[in-house]
Amino acid sequence: MIIISDEHRKDAMGCAGHPIVKTPNLDALAARGTFFANAYTPSPMCVPTRAAIATGDYVHKTGNWDSATPYNGTPRSWMRQLRDAGVETVSIGKLHFRSSDDDNGFSQEILPMHVVGGIGWTIGLLRETLPDYDSAAELAADVGVGDSSYTDYDLDITKAAEDWLAGKTGSDQPWAAFVSLVSPHYPLTCPKAFYDMYDPALMDLPVGYEDRFSPDHEELRNLAGFFDYDRYFDEQKMREAKAAYYGLTSFMDHCVGRVLTALEKNGQAENTVVVYVSDHGDMMGDQGFWTKQVMYEQSAGVPMIMAGPGVPKGRRVETATSLVDLAATARDVTEVAGDDASQALPGVSLRQIANSPHDKDRAVLSEYHDGGSTTGTFMLRWDRWKYVHYVGQEPQLFDLIADPNELYNLARERPNNPDTITALAEGARRLNEICDPEALNARCFADQKRRIQELGGEEACLTGYQFNHTPTPGEQAKQ
Repeated sequence: MIIISDEHRKDAMGCAGHPIVKTPNLDALAARGTFFANAYTPSPMCVPTRAAIATGDYVHKTGNWDSATPYNGTPRSWMRQLRDAGVETVSIGKLHFRSSDDDNGFSQEILPMHVVGGIGWTIGLLRETLPDYDSAAELAADVGVGDSSYTDYDLDITKAAEDWLAGKTGSDQPWAAFVSLVSPHYPLTCPKAFYDMYDPALMDLPVGYEDRFSPDHEELRNLAGFFDYDRYFDEQKMREAKAAYYGLTSFMDHCVGRVLTALEKNGQAENTVVVYVSDHGDMMGDQGFWTKQVMYEQSAGVPMIMAGPGVPKGRRVETATSLVDLAATARDVTEVAGDDASQALPGVSLRQIANSPHDKDRAVLSEYHDGGSTTGTFMLRWDRWKYVHYVGQEPQLFDLIADPNELYNLARERPNNPDTITALAEGARRLNEICDPEALNARCFADQKRRIQELGGEEACLTGYQFNHTPTPGEQAKQ
């Protein structure tokens, strides 16, 4: 059973060492299983990542570059491979694929959330000349106490998961469940019981908050200008936003706890492997950024916990991992044999990684080709290094051991240092072993130009699908 949340940053858990956030159910899951400390998203954006999770492959391989090119059933998903091998596969909650009319691979989709109109967020296609994006103010305006369509939807998802698991009591049929919650994704409107767990006056300040500065990189300035959230947050609003985000994280943890309790009640907890992840993180004001889109740890990193049969208890894994590993994990746990296509995928079973020594040589990739960007961004993480390649622009290099907050871009701060020179060369070498970033960037822009024309041109993309966050299935049905 994979339980996935949306926009949960990797450090916002008690088991990750956070001094404020309360996540007792995730902490308990980590205590009886394995915590993956260096897990990453294939892309810090929902739609491309959801396609990568389904296929077990990187974004540049699937061609689901952006939020207006959702997964449509091809390439074949691991869910379809399991289902065709006789495993019942069910999704409960958010998928963010094109439509349930496609064969996404599930035996059943319960309360699925797909992209708006089968198309998605089209403004992000317009990357050659960035348009004005006027939805940034909503993020701050929504901060506060109350229920939202997303928290209501999460409660419906949780109840549906409880009911489905109750129906599996005594069943011998193998199954795989994908339970997909939305919290703590914005709007940052939090149910009162969970908001009240956090005092805004006691919130931790964002990284770099006291020495705020404009991004020192051309592409980061593009993103900060397009998603201009930060100017709407003074210190009080920032503190309230963090309290709401942490409250939503605790709300999500509560939902996870209910699902895990239902698994225990149906008698299958002892023979079920449970994996908890999120699709990407959230910057929450760190270095002046909010939400995702960038390659800093808070955005590109994800929480990852695994527990159950064959998984070491109380282990912390430092080997780099990725959400593309979920496909190999699902085949491993359900004992569905891999074929030539699945063997060619980059993922490795998380259970195998959990039972192996630390592999500092393993590298994982994240990439971004969506709204606010004017060029392709490719991030590679291995050992202590993070290398970020911007096509046509200067790179970034961070030593995550010496500089966990990524405040010192060694490619700029210490370009002549021998360790910097070596690591930059190694990052470029490893990236080029995976892909040709320049060629892929050109292909992506060509694909997006075709997509713009399919949707009726630039003006149609500007005006046709404007929203700050994807409406729930109930909201979409009313439109």
